[in-house]
Amino acid sequence: MGEAPRLARAALHQWEEPCISGDPDDSGQTGSGTVFFSGCVMRCVFCQNHDVSAGGFGKEVTVERLSEIFLELQQRGAYNINLVSPTPFVPQIIRALDLVKPRLTIPVVYNTGGYERVETLRALEGYVDIYLPDVKYYSDELAVELSQAPHYFETAMNAVAEMVRQTGSPVFSGDMLKKGVIVRHLVLPYHYRDSVEVIKRVGERFGKDVLFSLMSQYTPFWKAKDIPRLNRRITTFEYRKALDAVYEAGLEGFMQERSSAREEYTPDFDLSGI
Repeated sequence: MGEAPRLARAALHQWEEPCISGDPDDSGQTGSGTVFFSGCVMRCVFCQNHDVSAGGFGKEVTVERLSEIFLELQQRGAYNINLVSPTPFVPQIIRALDLVKPRLTIPVVYNTGGYERVETLRALEGYVDIYLPDVKYYSDELAVELSQAPHYFETAMNAVAEMVRQTGSPVFSGDMLKKGVIVRHLVLPYHYRDSVEVIKRVGERFGKDVLFSLMSQYTPFWKAKDIPRLNRRITTFEYRKALDAVYEAGLEGFMQERSSAREEYTPDFDLSGI
C-alpha cells in the first residue's frame, strides 16, 4: 500500500456483535462507525471483501480527512470507531487519532484477521479500546493453503495476548462494550475439527479475559467457489461441534444462528462517507 490511507467505505454498520453495533432491530440510525481500509496482510481464498482486501478498491485520503471521518461518524451517533483491516496504515491512523483527541469520545475498535506483529500492537497502546481479532486456524498447513499466512496460530495467539495485556478483561457500559477483546472464529465447511482445536486453546489460555464470537456466516465467496470442499455453507453438525467446544471451554460471548449465512452481512463498497 502507498503512503496515503486508502478507504473503501465509512458508514454506520448494524451487523457486528450486539455489544459493538447495538440492536440491529432498532431504527437503524446508529451502529458501529466502520471505516474499511483497502489492503490486507492475509489472502483468504473465501474473503467476502476481496475487491477491497486483494483488489485494492478504494480512495486515497489525507490523514486530516481520515480524522474528520472519525468525527463525522461520531456526530452521526456511532457507538465506536471501527477500524476494519487497518494494519497497512497503522502509522497514519495513529496520526489521525492524535489530531482528534480529546474530541473523539467514543471507543476505538481494531478489527483484524489476527495476523499481527506484537510490535505493531504495542504502537497502538493507548489508542485502541476494543480489539476484535480473528483466530482463524490451528493448523499451519490450513493457514498457508487458505490464507497464505505461515505460523498463523502462534502469531495470532501472541497478538491476542498483547491485546489482553493492553485492555484487561471486558468492561461494559450498559449493553455496550467499552474496553476489552472479542476473539472471533468463523467455522469453515469440512474443517470443524480445526475449529474445535482453536476454541479449546483460546479457552485454556485466555478464559474469561476475552469474549468469544463463534460465527456461522461462511459463504463461498471469491476463490472458495472453485475449491470443492469449500463451495458450500456449513452444516448443522459442523456448527454444533464447534458450539459444543465453546461450552466445554467455558467461553462467554456471542453465537450466531446458522441462518446468519446471508450476503447482507457484506456491505456495498461504494466509497460511502469518504
